Amino acid sequence: MTLRRILPLVTRVVLTMGLLGLLLLIGRQLASDPMLPLLVAGVILFIGLVAADPVLVPIACLPFLIVTARIGAGGVDLTIADALLAVALVPSLLVLLGGTSPAMRQVMWLGVIYQVATLFTVIRHPYTANVVEWFHAGLLVLGAVVVGWALGRRGRAVLGLNILVVTSLLLALITLVHAGSQYAGGDFGPVEMSWPYGVQKNAIGTVFALMAVVLYVRPAWTGWRRGWALLGFWFLAAALLTTQSRQAIIALAVAVSVLVLRRTTTHRRSKGILLAIIPALAGVSVMVQDQIKSGNEFNSFFQRVTWFGDSMAIWQTDPWFGVGLRWWYTDRFPEAFQPPNALMDTATSAGVVGLAAFLVLLVGTWLAARRIDPAYGMLAELVLLARFVQSEFDLFWVAVQVSLPFLILGICLGAAAHSEAATAERRHVLDQIERAVHPSGLGTAALGKAS
Repeated sequence: MTLRRILPLVTRVVLTMGLLGLLLLIGRQLASDPMLPLLVAGVILFIGLVAADPVLVPIACLPFLIVTARIGAGGVDLTIADALLAVALVPSLLVLLGGTSPAMRQVMWLGVIYQVATLFTVIRHPYTANVVEWFHAGLLVLGAVVVGWALGRRGRAVLGLNILVVTSLLLALITLVHAGSQYAGGDFGPVEMSWPYGVQKNAIGTVFALMAVVLYVRPAWTGWRRGWALLGFWFLAAALLTTQSRQAIIALAVAVSVLVLRRTTTHRRSKGILLAIIPALAGVSVMVQDQIKSGNEFNSFFQRVTWFGDSMAIWQTDPWFGVGLRWWYTDRFPEAFQPPNALMDTATSAGVVGLAAFLVLLVGTWLAARRIDPAYGMLAELVLLARFVQSEFDLFWVAVQVSLPFLILGICLGAAAHSEAATAERRHVLDQIERAVHPSGLGTAALGKAS
């Protein structure tokens, strides 16, 4: 018997024995660990879904990618959104390996550049939170884009956006119910959702603002009816107003204004909505002025002013490479706060080097969205713009608020590539038909002259 025949037999025997050993080990552990069967069943289900279609897992995870509730079991402390984004990323990588578009490659390289730039501060300040946040930031940007790309490239862009919209509308409904109960009790302060999980007003307000932008843009390829999309938009806007998230209100106002004032749009939009934006911004101005007049040094306005000064002082201790990601988790500084501004957050954490890469990431991704077909790029462009504006007044590197806009960017990039591939395939089929009809390769006019 030759070696070529022996190797496959040996391989089968080894794999069979290994599988039997694994099953025996699992069987022995069942009595002591009742959760093990569920874990094994989950792994088997995961593998089955990936084998059937790699995007089935991301689709199943989508409703939870905007859930900020935290998982605190077994010493793990991360949001449900982050955990399931990591799960959705694994099969999405299979789609990514199948090929990318130039715009997608540009976004991926921009993310890599930022990760490399922030690696300097990780090496310079070795502590656990620094290392963990480096991977976390990569997941929020690169991971979210890859998951969105997989959905769009496999033709699931509309389904993905539908799931995100429906989930956000359900959260808006819960928020409005909370608002009704709170207002009935005479409390007209900011509404923060407390069921089915607690969420801070700026966090949920940002989600409402971003998804309201999605509904107002209403890309033609989604097939959404204008009336239903506008109804959903105003529903999310109403929930946003109850949160009194000033940063999110400003972000939504800027994105809608840019869309309305731009001429190259897929739908005609009335400029009358600007009449609703003006009083909303006026209300934000009044709230800020009331805080200034109150003289309360602990309100959000004066607290931010104090934090801005503290951030500059901390940045100056290591201006080039920063003091480390999530430095407020350490005891190196008397202050323990996350700077409420994207630029200050990045500058203190990663220094001038990291800040430069961060600006390249922001501008580069926006340009990548702007350069693709506006039918797809407009939505990604405005969602990114809304998030960038909002982050100038609040935290940037937080779960969902970063991953959601980059997830939508990936969906749009994937949908554009899917559309281009479908168009190319149709042209190829027509060419094949033309060649079958005219085997000589001559056109109809040429054949007429030859006859």
